[in-house]
Parts: sequence; C-alpha cells; structure tokens
Amino acid sequence: MSETSVKSAKLGGRIMFSLVLFGLVGQLAWVIENMYFNVYLFDAVGGTAGDIAAMVAASAVTAAVTTLIMGALSDKLGKRKIFIAAGYIFWGIVTSMFGFITVDNTQKLFHTANAVAAASMLVIIMDCVMTFFGSTAFDAAFNSWVTDVTDNSNRGRAETVLQALPLIAMIIVFGILDGFKQKGQWQTFFLIVGVATTICGILGIFFIKDKPGIKANSENYFKNIIYGFRPSTVKKNPLLYIAFGAFCIFNIAYQVFMPYIIIYLEKSLGITDYAIPLGVILILSAIASVLLGKVIDKAGKIRCLLPTSVILIIGFLLMYFPKGDNLPILIIFGIVMMGAYLVASACICGTIRDYTPDDKVGLFQGVRIVFQVLIPMVTGPYIGAAVIEGNNQTYVELGTVKTIPTANIFLASAAVAVFALIPVIILLKKEKAKKAS
Repeated sequence: MSETSVKSAKLGGRIMFSLVLFGLVGQLAWVIENMYFNVYLFDAVGGTAGDIAAMVAASAVTAAVTTLIMGALSDKLGKRKIFIAAGYIFWGIVTSMFGFITVDNTQKLFHTANAVAAASMLVIIMDCVMTFFGSTAFDAAFNSWVTDVTDNSNRGRAETVLQALPLIAMIIVFGILDGFKQKGQWQTFFLIVGVATTICGILGIFFIKDKPGIKANSENYFKNIIYGFRPSTVKKNPLLYIAFGAFCIFNIAYQVFMPYIIIYLEKSLGITDYAIPLGVILILSAIASVLLGKVIDKAGKIRCLLPTSVILIIGFLLMYFPKGDNLPILIIFGIVMMGAYLVASACICGTIRDYTPDDKVGLFQGVRIVFQVLIPMVTGPYIGAAVIEGNNQTYVELGTVKTIPTANIFLASAAVAVFALIPVIILLKKEKAKKAS
C-alpha cells in the first residue's frame, strides 16, 4: 500500500473513545503485570530472583504463543469484539485474584511442606493465565480491531494516542495506586485494577463494533498460525518485515536503558524523588506526541520516520550529559528522547498496519509481538547489563555490592538505534520509488 499525503478521515467519537478506554485500561493492566507482579512475588510471597526470571520468561512465551493462536482465530471467525470483551472480563478477574495468593492461603489449600515454593509456583502459573487473557484481548484482538477501523489517512493520529497511553498508565499507577503497594495493601491494589479491567470488558459489549463487512478467513487455521514466519510470506510482504525490523531495533534500544532508569536516577544521579522528573517527562512527551499525530498523517508516516529517528538518536546522546543537580536540563533532554521515541513508534506502528494484509490482520499480531516484545526483551536488558557491569561504580544494598548504572547505557541505546536507520532509509526509498512509478 503506497502512503500518500491525503486528507485525514475522522475516526468518530465511538472509535476514539474505545481507543482511549481499552488502550488505557489495557496498559494499566500490563503495567501491573510487568512492574508489580515481580515485586509481589519477591516481597509478599517470598520468591527468589530465579522465580522472577522464570515468571518473566514464561509470561513472554505465553504472550507470543497466545497472540499467534488467538489472532489467527479472530481472523478465522472474522470477529474481534467477542475476544476483546470476554478477554478483558476474564483478564480483570484473574488480576483481582493475585492479592489472595499468599503463603498462608497456599498452606491451607495444599497442606504443603514448602508453602513459599508452592505459592511462588502458583503466582507464576496465574501470571501465565492472566497473560493468556490479556494477550487475547489486547495484543491479538484489540490491536487487530485498531487496524480494522483505521486507515492510511488517520493511523498516525491513532497511533500517537496509543503510544502515549503506556506513559499515562505509568503515571496513574505511580501517582494513585502505588500508595496501596507501599502500605502492603496488595489485595486492594490488585482488586482496583482487576475490577476496572472487567468493567472495561463489559463496556466493550456495548461500545466495540466489528468492522462492517469484515470477512472470515477460510484458509487452514493451523497453517495460518505459522504463516507469518514462512520465508515465502516474507518475500510476499517485504516492506512489512522491513518495518518489523525497524520496530524491533527501536524497542531493543529502549530496553537497553528502561529497566535500569530508576536505579540510574537514584544511585548515579542522586535523585531520590525521581517521580517528579519522570512524571514531567512522561506527561510532556505524551502531549507532544499526540499533538504531532495530525502532522504525521498529513506529511506521511514514512516521511516523518527518518527525521524522528535521527532526533531519537540525538536524544539518547543528550541523556549522557545531565547531572543530578540540574533537573531542568535532565527533563528537557528526557522529553526530547521520550517524545522522539513515541513519535517514531507511532510512525512505524502505523506503517506496519498499512502493510499488513487485510485478510490476515489477526495472525500478524503474533509476528508483531515477536519483534516488539520477545526479541527486544531478551536482547536489550542484557546489552544494558553488559554496559553496567563494565564500569567500576558500585553501591551496597543489603550487604551486597552492586554495580551502578551510569549514563553509558544511553550511549549504548544510541548505538543500537543507529542500526534502525538502515530499514528506515530502505522504507523511505521504496516509498519514493512507488510514488515515482
């Protein structure tokens, strides 16, 4: 599909409301899963670092497999609404149950000699169950529905909104819900998020509408599950996989620094009240990206992608210089970096939707998860860890000497992001060639 600068079609109030509601609530649930299940397992249940690693790995695999299977199934049936509504309802129910998985309850239920190990295993299993419903509802069905109801003229605006929602979700969690966690009120913490997610699923029955005329995919279901990984599919959709490659590199660069950002601010820059600069950076970056949505649609996603990618690399480099006693500079440079990341992600996500075959939208969501989540989360943090372990700055925590993350993690992110310029330039050249033909 050739991208041209066309007049942006309106998405409509119902679609925009659904985009924001289901996008935000889904991201709230994912923030809890990605950032707080680990803490709950470690602090409240007594699990080990090995348990956390096992849970993260199991959850990532569950997410990828679920998205592949359920995305293809939504194509097979030609339905998204039922997967979104039912998925959110059960997603919320399972999330609400986490606060009740305690050592005492596990001991009473199973009468085991090692209640801590049993409770840890139960948390890991329940995390996978929750991820199944979450990936079905959000990664497979909701993302497919967004592709269904948007088009080339308005995907930039839609994507800038969607890319801002994870940041808004983090702000809500840190600003409102984290207090329950600080007080050890885990049941209330998980119940609030779980009930909100379930209510969202119920609302989906009334607000979500499948795209009129969407056709069920009559091809063999099991063949469709692996369709996106066949060499013939790559040859048939080269631009789509080039876009996937760019998206993957952007996310690897992001994962190089993001897992360590709070430790960096606290231990390296000496900023103990990190919520303030992070909050300002997240809010202003989200606002900037949303405001640029119409610009992206007007100018063209691929045309905006190259300069945004360059600004992102510059943003990573700028983050090397701020010191802890100069918060204004840190915030400004942080906004440049995060704002550019959000806009670049919006451009590439919209491009991926443009190049996704209309009759296989669902099954390609699984391929997207591999490039967006699996590969970046396996490689990025380890690159960051290697950079961190290569310096000699340390701190002591609970009697253990730990290496402090330094600003070098941002240089590593910049080095990774440079490689994204290769697929971006290829996309731009291909787009110019199409327009010239």
